[in-house]
Amino acid sequence: MSFQRKDIKIFSCNSNRPVAKQIAETLGLTLGDSEVSKFSDGEISISIGESVRGSDVFIVQSTCDPVNDNLMELLIMIDAMKRASAGRITAVMPYFGYARQDRKAKARDPISAKLVADLITAAGADRVLTMDLHASQIQGFFNIPVDHLLGAPILANYYKNTYDDCSQYVVVSPDMGAIKRARNFAHFIETDTPIAIVDKRRPKANVSEVMNIIGDVKGKKVVLVDELIDTAGTLCNAAKAIIEVGGATEVMACATHGVLSGPALQRITDSYISKVVLLDTIMLPPEKLIDKINVLQVAPYFAEAIERIYENKPVSTMFS
Repeated sequence: MSFQRKDIKIFSCNSNRPVAKQIAETLGLTLGDSEVSKFSDGEISISIGESVRGSDVFIVQSTCDPVNDNLMELLIMIDAMKRASAGRITAVMPYFGYARQDRKAKARDPISAKLVADLITAAGADRVLTMDLHASQIQGFFNIPVDHLLGAPILANYYKNTYDDCSQYVVVSPDMGAIKRARNFAHFIETDTPIAIVDKRRPKANVSEVMNIIGDVKGKKVVLVDELIDTAGTLCNAAKAIIEVGGATEVMACATHGVLSGPALQRITDSYISKVVLLDTIMLPPEKLIDKINVLQVAPYFAEAIERIYENKPVSTMFS
């Protein structure tokens, strides 16, 4: 694809420049000239090296670890683009941080996802493009349009193209909250792919206790599906129950976002899980790319979505 007009520009902050560069190259563009650095006191400095007046600007930035630095980089770059008279500003957020703080779980809790949505809007963004929010209702926190891409079709295509006989697989949700995601994933593999659920109780934050398996996984190969893997406690406990209680022969796992914080890597290494497939919405450093982890590219899908937004075509039909 090729854009002859000069009024589309792709810029990147620091969290995921490789994906931003891949998006630009897929669109036949060069990454916009910008520099994101820090002053000596730690404040963020943004420098835009080319005119964006009247341009359709897309800023690529995942708000992953370090979350607050990456969020501020995005907000300041949006502000810089607005003050430079950009025609339209789209925040391209492959991973939307603070999404898990989307409701009041107990008295006096903040709803940080709503606050972040308000900050992005107040900074001057006209639109948000993201993938697999923790809860799709977060789209309603914004007063601007949100295009929400799905990671399940990308992951499902990987399994269909890698393994010959997907009829032997059961798709398993690691908890009650991920049932819809597991069902969608199963549908993208084959319409009649069975699903099962791991019923668990979580005594405290980041600690999960697996109770039982709802569904038949005995003698089957299992694919665990979730939207993100953080400390991997839920995932690894689910895999243990699937093998020891359910009687499955193999457990693989996939997720859109690989946060992989704390003991996640050691847990995955020591677990029953044979392979973990992630998308590169969060850039993993080399030390996190262990043998069990395989990373797929999201740039082609974001590039297609950006092209559709630029040409005012529907994004929802991409995965239909």
